[in-house]
Amino acid sequence: MTPRERWLTCLTHGIPDRVPVDYRATPEATRKLLEHLGVAATAEMHERLHIDPIIDIGPRYVGPAIPPDEDVFGAKYQSSDYHLGHYRDVVHHPLAQYNSVAEIEADYRWPDPDWWDYSGIPAQVKGNEDQVIRGGGSEPFATYKFLRGTEQGYIDLIENPEMVHYCLGKLYDLCYQTTLRTYEAAPGMVVWTWVAEDVGSQEGLLVSLAQIREFFLPHMKRMIDLVHSAGAFAFHHSDGAVRDNVPNMIEVGIDVLDPVQWRAKGMDREALKLDFGDKLVFHAAMDNQRTLAFGTVAEVRQEVLDNLRILGANGGYILGPCHNLQSISPPENIVAMYETAWEAGVYR
Repeated sequence: MTPRERWLTCLTHGIPDRVPVDYRATPEATRKLLEHLGVAATAEMHERLHIDPIIDIGPRYVGPAIPPDEDVFGAKYQSSDYHLGHYRDVVHHPLAQYNSVAEIEADYRWPDPDWWDYSGIPAQVKGNEDQVIRGGGSEPFATYKFLRGTEQGYIDLIENPEMVHYCLGKLYDLCYQTTLRTYEAAPGMVVWTWVAEDVGSQEGLLVSLAQIREFFLPHMKRMIDLVHSAGAFAFHHSDGAVRDNVPNMIEVGIDVLDPVQWRAKGMDREALKLDFGDKLVFHAAMDNQRTLAFGTVAEVRQEVLDNLRILGANGGYILGPCHNLQSISPPENIVAMYETAWEAGVYR
Protein backbone atom coordinates (compact mmCIF):
# COMPACT_ATOMS: atom_id res chain seq x y z
CA MET A 1 0.00 0.00 0.00
CA THR A 2 1.02 3.63 -0.41
CA PRO A 3 1.25 5.56 2.86
CA ARG A 4 -2.04 7.29 2.01
CA GLU A 5 -3.80 4.00 1.31
CA ARG A 6 -2.39 2.46 4.49
CA TRP A 7 -3.59 5.30 6.72
CA LEU A 8 -6.99 5.61 5.06
CA THR A 9 -7.58 1.87 5.43
CA CYS A 10 -6.68 2.07 9.12
CA LEU A 11 -8.77 5.20 9.68
CA THR A 12 -11.85 3.50 8.20
CA HIS A 13 -11.32 0.51 10.52
CA GLY A 14 -10.11 -1.73 7.73
CA ILE A 15 -7.02 -3.94 7.84
CA PRO A 16 -4.02 -2.40 6.06
CA ASP A 17 -0.94 -4.28 4.94
CA ARG A 18 0.79 -3.31 8.18
CA VAL A 19 0.31 -1.03 11.15
CA PRO A 20 0.94 2.60 10.11
CA VAL A 21 3.70 4.36 12.04
CA ASP A 22 4.16 8.04 12.82
CA TYR A 23 7.13 10.20 13.83
CA ARG A 24 7.31 13.40 15.88
CA ALA A 25 10.37 14.76 17.63
CA THR A 26 12.22 17.86 18.70
CA PRO A 27 14.80 19.14 16.19
CA GLU A 28 17.58 18.09 18.57
CA ALA A 29 16.26 14.51 18.78
CA THR A 30 15.96 14.30 15.00
CA ARG A 31 19.52 15.53 14.46
CA LYS A 32 20.78 12.96 16.96
CA LEU A 33 18.87 10.18 15.21
CA LEU A 34 20.10 11.20 11.76
CA GLU A 35 23.68 11.12 13.02
CA HIS A 36 23.14 7.70 14.60
CA LEU A 37 21.73 6.30 11.35
CA GLY A 38 24.42 7.93 9.26
CA VAL A 39 21.94 9.65 6.97
CA ALA A 40 21.74 13.28 5.93
CA ALA A 41 18.02 13.94 5.53
CA THR A 42 14.73 13.03 7.16
CA ALA A 43 13.53 11.44 3.91
CA GLU A 44 16.34 8.89 4.20
CA MET A 45 15.45 8.34 7.85
CA HIS A 46 11.80 7.73 6.94
CA GLU A 47 12.79 5.18 4.33
CA ARG A 48 15.28 3.44 6.58
CA LEU A 49 12.81 3.12 9.47
CA HIS A 50 9.71 2.51 7.30
CA ILE A 51 7.98 5.63 8.62
CA ASP A 52 5.01 7.05 6.73
CA PRO A 53 5.95 10.75 6.43
CA ILE A 54 3.33 13.37 7.20
CA ILE A 55 3.09 16.16 4.63
CA ASP A 56 1.91 19.38 6.28
CA ILE A 57 0.18 21.86 4.02
CA GLY A 58 -0.95 25.37 4.87
CA PRO A 59 -1.07 29.01 3.88
CA ARG A 60 1.74 31.58 3.86
CA TYR A 61 1.51 34.49 6.26
CA VAL A 62 1.23 37.84 4.42
CA GLY A 63 -0.35 40.00 7.12
CA PRO A 64 1.04 42.87 9.21
CA ALA A 65 4.70 42.54 10.16
CA ILE A 66 5.30 40.52 13.32
CA PRO A 67 8.17 41.64 15.59
CA PRO A 68 10.91 39.12 16.37
CA ASP A 69 10.08 36.71 19.22
CA GLU A 70 6.39 37.53 18.91
CA ASP A 71 3.48 35.65 17.34
CA VAL A 72 0.50 36.81 15.33
CA PHE A 73 -1.54 37.25 18.53
CA GLY A 74 1.03 39.52 20.20
CA ALA A 75 2.36 36.94 22.66
CA LYS A 76 6.10 37.33 23.24
CA TYR A 77 8.54 34.45 23.69
CA GLN A 78 12.01 33.72 24.95
CA SER A 79 14.12 30.64 24.34
CA SER A 80 14.85 28.42 27.33
CA ASP A 81 17.88 26.13 27.27
CA TYR A 82 17.35 22.83 29.06
CA HIS A 83 20.88 21.58 28.19
CA LEU A 84 19.64 19.00 25.68
CA GLY A 85 17.77 21.50 23.53
CA HIS A 86 15.59 24.59 23.54
CA TYR A 87 11.94 25.43 24.01
CA ARG A 88 10.22 28.76 23.55
CA ASP A 89 8.29 30.01 26.57
CA VAL A 90 5.68 32.77 26.59
CA VAL A 91 6.88 35.74 28.63
CA HIS A 92 4.25 38.33 27.68
CA HIS A 93 0.50 37.71 27.63
CA PRO A 94 -1.20 40.39 25.52
CA LEU A 95 -4.67 40.04 27.09
CA ALA A 96 -3.49 39.87 30.70
CA GLN A 97 -4.13 43.59 31.22
CA TYR A 98 -7.84 43.47 30.42
CA ASN A 99 -10.67 42.97 32.88
CA SER A 100 -13.67 42.77 30.58
CA VAL A 101 -14.82 41.86 27.09
CA ALA A 102 -15.55 45.53 26.44
CA GLU A 103 -11.92 46.46 27.12
CA ILE A 104 -10.68 43.77 24.72
CA GLU A 105 -13.12 44.85 22.02
CA ALA A 106 -12.02 48.46 22.34
CA ASP A 107 -8.28 47.89 22.30
CA TYR A 108 -7.23 44.53 20.81
CA ARG A 109 -6.97 43.52 17.14
CA TRP A 110 -7.70 39.89 16.36
CA PRO A 111 -5.88 38.22 13.45
CA ASP A 112 -7.84 38.01 10.21
CA PRO A 113 -7.90 34.90 7.99
CA ASP A 114 -7.12 37.23 5.08
CA TRP A 115 -3.66 37.68 6.62
CA TRP A 116 -2.73 34.33 5.04
CA ASP A 117 -2.26 33.47 1.36
CA TYR A 118 -3.61 30.06 0.38
CA SER A 119 -2.57 30.11 -3.28
CA GLY A 120 0.62 28.10 -2.69
CA ILE A 121 -1.14 25.08 -1.20
CA PRO A 122 -1.69 23.19 -4.50
CA ALA A 123 2.07 23.27 -5.10
CA GLN A 124 2.61 21.75 -1.64
CA VAL A 125 0.33 18.85 -2.59
CA LYS A 126 1.84 18.26 -6.04
CA GLY A 127 4.01 15.17 -6.03
CA ASN A 128 2.67 14.09 -2.61
CA GLU A 129 -0.66 12.69 -3.74
CA ASP A 130 0.20 9.22 -2.38
CA GLN A 131 1.40 10.57 0.97
CA VAL A 132 -0.38 11.30 4.26
CA ILE A 133 -1.39 14.95 4.04
CA ARG A 134 -2.31 16.96 7.11
CA GLY A 135 -3.77 20.46 7.07
CA GLY A 136 -5.82 22.93 9.12
CA GLY A 137 -6.61 22.37 12.76
CA SER A 138 -7.44 24.00 16.08
CA GLU A 139 -6.37 24.22 19.74
CA PRO A 140 -7.76 27.58 20.86
CA PHE A 141 -7.77 27.16 24.63
CA ALA A 142 -4.00 26.68 24.46
CA THR A 143 -3.82 30.00 22.62
CA TYR A 144 -6.17 31.58 25.15
CA LYS A 145 -3.78 30.62 27.96
CA PHE A 146 -0.93 32.26 26.05
CA LEU A 147 -3.04 35.39 25.69
CA ARG A 148 -4.12 35.59 29.33
CA GLY A 149 -1.42 33.58 31.14
CA THR A 150 -1.76 29.88 31.97
CA GLU A 151 -2.95 30.28 35.56
CA GLN A 152 -5.33 33.10 34.69
CA GLY A 153 -6.71 31.11 31.78
CA TYR A 154 -7.90 28.38 34.12
CA ILE A 155 -9.20 30.91 36.65
CA ASP A 156 -11.20 32.60 33.89
CA LEU A 157 -13.22 29.43 33.33
CA ILE A 158 -14.72 30.09 36.77
CA GLU A 159 -14.42 33.82 37.35
CA ASN A 160 -14.62 35.29 33.83
CA PRO A 161 -16.71 32.90 31.73
CA GLU A 162 -17.95 35.69 29.44
CA MET A 163 -14.35 36.51 28.50
CA VAL A 164 -13.59 32.86 27.76
CA HIS A 165 -16.69 32.53 25.58
CA TYR A 166 -15.88 35.71 23.69
CA CYS A 167 -12.21 34.92 23.08
CA LEU A 168 -12.73 31.27 22.21
CA GLY A 169 -15.37 32.36 19.72
CA LYS A 170 -12.83 34.61 18.01
CA LEU A 171 -10.09 31.98 18.10
CA TYR A 172 -12.25 29.12 16.84
CA ASP A 173 -13.64 31.33 14.06
CA LEU A 174 -10.09 31.98 12.90
CA CYS A 175 -9.22 28.27 13.00
CA TYR A 176 -12.42 27.42 11.15
CA GLN A 177 -11.75 29.88 8.33
CA THR A 178 -8.08 29.01 7.87
CA THR A 179 -8.95 25.30 7.87
CA LEU A 180 -11.83 25.79 5.43
CA ARG A 181 -9.65 27.77 3.03
CA THR A 182 -6.91 25.15 3.26
CA TYR A 183 -9.40 22.46 2.27
CA GLU A 184 -10.72 24.61 -0.57
CA ALA A 185 -7.20 25.05 -1.93
CA ALA A 186 -6.60 21.26 -1.96
CA PRO A 187 -9.99 19.59 -2.45
CA GLY A 188 -10.14 16.03 -1.18
CA MET A 189 -6.42 15.83 -0.41
CA VAL A 190 -6.19 16.33 3.37
CA VAL A 191 -6.21 13.00 5.21
CA TRP A 192 -6.34 14.33 8.76
CA THR A 193 -6.63 17.45 10.88
CA TRP A 194 -5.91 18.15 14.55
CA VAL A 195 -8.90 19.12 16.73
CA ALA A 196 -7.05 19.42 20.01
CA GLU A 197 -7.44 20.72 23.52
CA ASP A 198 -5.11 19.53 26.28
CA VAL A 199 -7.37 18.79 29.24
CA GLY A 200 -5.49 16.00 31.07
CA SER A 201 -2.85 15.72 33.77
CA GLN A 202 -1.15 12.50 34.92
CA GLU A 203 -3.91 11.96 37.48
CA GLY A 204 -7.11 13.29 35.91
CA LEU A 205 -8.75 16.15 34.06
CA LEU A 206 -7.41 19.69 34.39
CA VAL A 207 -10.87 21.13 33.81
CA SER A 208 -14.24 19.72 34.75
CA LEU A 209 -16.49 17.81 32.39
CA ALA A 210 -19.05 20.56 32.84
CA GLN A 211 -16.53 23.17 31.70
CA ILE A 212 -15.52 21.03 28.73
CA ARG A 213 -19.16 20.77 27.68
CA GLU A 214 -19.79 24.49 28.14
CA PHE A 215 -16.67 26.05 26.66
CA PHE A 216 -15.16 23.52 24.24
CA LEU A 217 -17.58 20.97 22.84
CA PRO A 218 -19.85 23.23 20.73
CA HIS A 219 -16.81 24.74 19.00
CA MET A 220 -15.10 21.39 18.61
CA LYS A 221 -18.18 19.84 17.04
CA ARG A 222 -18.29 22.67 14.51
CA MET A 223 -14.64 22.05 13.66
CA ILE A 224 -15.12 18.28 13.44
CA ASP A 225 -18.13 18.70 11.15
CA LEU A 226 -15.94 20.85 8.90
CA VAL A 227 -13.21 18.20 8.89
CA HIS A 228 -15.70 15.53 7.92
CA SER A 229 -17.28 17.70 5.23
CA ALA A 230 -13.86 17.75 3.54
CA GLY A 231 -13.57 13.97 3.70
CA ALA A 232 -10.81 14.17 6.32
CA PHE A 233 -10.44 12.60 9.76
CA ALA A 234 -10.43 14.45 13.09
CA PHE A 235 -7.51 13.60 15.35
CA HIS A 236 -8.20 14.66 18.93
CA HIS A 237 -5.04 15.33 20.94
CA SER A 238 -5.07 15.55 24.71
CA ASP A 239 -2.24 14.31 26.87
CA GLY A 240 -2.72 12.61 30.18
CA ALA A 241 -5.60 10.97 32.01
CA VAL A 242 -8.54 11.83 29.76
CA ARG A 243 -10.62 8.66 29.80
CA ASP A 244 -13.57 10.41 31.48
CA ASN A 245 -13.73 12.84 28.56
CA VAL A 246 -13.54 10.24 25.79
CA PRO A 247 -17.34 9.74 25.61
CA ASN A 248 -17.74 13.50 25.13
CA MET A 249 -15.28 13.45 22.26
CA ILE A 250 -16.97 10.47 20.63
CA GLU A 251 -20.30 12.29 20.92
CA VAL A 252 -18.98 15.27 18.93
CA GLY A 253 -17.45 13.00 16.31
CA ILE A 254 -13.70 12.53 16.76
CA ASP A 255 -12.18 9.72 14.73
CA VAL A 256 -8.82 9.27 16.46
CA LEU A 257 -7.62 9.55 20.07
CA ASP A 258 -4.07 10.80 20.58
CA PRO A 259 -1.72 10.08 22.30
CA VAL A 260 -3.00 7.23 24.56
CA GLN A 261 -0.65 8.05 27.42
CA TRP A 262 -1.28 4.66 28.95
CA ARG A 263 0.72 5.13 32.15
CA ALA A 264 -1.59 8.00 33.18
CA LYS A 265 -4.38 7.18 35.60
CA GLY A 266 -7.33 5.36 34.02
CA MET A 267 -5.71 5.01 30.58
CA ASP A 268 -5.46 1.23 30.58
CA ARG A 269 -5.00 0.09 27.00
CA GLU A 270 -7.08 -3.06 27.22
CA ALA A 271 -10.03 -1.15 28.67
CA LEU A 272 -9.78 1.65 26.11
CA LYS A 273 -9.70 -0.83 23.24
CA LEU A 274 -12.58 -2.86 24.68
CA ASP A 275 -14.81 0.12 25.41
CA PHE A 276 -14.02 2.42 22.49
CA GLY A 277 -12.20 0.39 19.84
CA ASP A 278 -15.28 0.10 17.62
CA LYS A 279 -15.64 3.89 17.60
CA LEU A 280 -12.06 5.19 17.63
CA VAL A 281 -8.67 4.65 16.08
CA PHE A 282 -5.81 4.96 18.58
CA HIS A 283 -2.72 7.00 17.72
CA ALA A 284 0.77 6.83 19.31
CA ALA A 285 0.87 5.01 22.72
CA MET A 286 4.66 4.54 22.82
CA ASP A 287 5.61 5.99 26.19
CA ASN A 288 8.36 8.58 25.96
CA GLN A 289 8.26 9.57 29.61
CA ARG A 290 9.83 6.28 30.68
CA THR A 291 10.22 3.58 28.05
CA LEU A 292 11.70 5.46 25.11
CA ALA A 293 13.70 7.84 27.30
CA PHE A 294 14.98 5.52 30.03
CA GLY A 295 14.08 1.95 29.06
CA THR A 296 16.24 -0.72 27.48
CA VAL A 297 16.00 -1.78 23.85
CA ALA A 298 14.31 -4.98 25.03
CA GLU A 299 11.71 -2.96 26.96
CA VAL A 300 11.01 -0.78 23.92
CA ARG A 301 10.53 -3.85 21.73
CA GLN A 302 8.17 -5.38 24.28
CA GLU A 303 6.08 -2.22 24.47
CA VAL A 304 5.75 -2.18 20.69
CA LEU A 305 4.59 -5.81 20.76
CA ASP A 306 2.14 -5.05 23.57
CA ASN A 307 0.67 -2.08 21.70
CA LEU A 308 0.33 -4.09 18.49
CA ARG A 309 -1.35 -6.91 20.38
CA ILE A 310 -3.72 -4.71 22.38
CA LEU A 311 -4.44 -1.57 20.37
CA GLY A 312 -3.69 -3.09 16.96
CA ALA A 313 -5.99 -6.09 17.32
CA ASN A 314 -8.24 -6.16 14.23
CA GLY A 315 -6.82 -2.82 13.08
CA GLY A 316 -7.52 0.66 14.34
CA TYR A 317 -4.03 1.61 15.55
CA ILE A 318 -1.28 3.98 14.34
CA LEU A 319 1.97 3.48 16.26
CA GLY A 320 4.19 6.35 17.33
CA PRO A 321 5.60 8.19 20.36
CA CYS A 322 3.18 9.75 22.83
CA HIS A 323 4.69 13.18 22.27
CA ASN A 324 7.73 14.72 20.60
CA LEU A 325 10.70 12.43 21.00
CA GLN A 326 13.27 14.20 23.17
CA SER A 327 17.02 14.18 22.70
CA ILE A 328 17.37 12.30 26.00
CA SER A 329 15.88 9.24 24.30
CA PRO A 330 18.72 7.01 23.05
CA PRO A 331 18.64 6.64 19.26
CA GLU A 332 18.95 2.89 19.78
CA ASN A 333 15.53 2.93 21.47
CA ILE A 334 13.95 4.94 18.69
CA VAL A 335 15.35 2.62 16.04
CA ALA A 336 14.16 -0.40 18.04
CA MET A 337 10.63 1.03 18.14
CA TYR A 338 10.37 1.39 14.37
CA GLU A 339 12.24 -1.79 13.49
CA THR A 340 9.98 -3.83 15.76
CA ALA A 341 6.87 -2.20 14.30
CA TRP A 342 8.16 -3.10 10.81
CA GLU A 343 8.97 -6.67 11.78
CA ALA A 344 5.87 -7.43 13.85
CA GLY A 345 3.25 -5.02 12.52
CA VAL A 346 2.17 -6.98 9.44
CA TYR A 347 -1.45 -8.13 9.57
CA ARG A 348 -1.66 -11.84 8.77
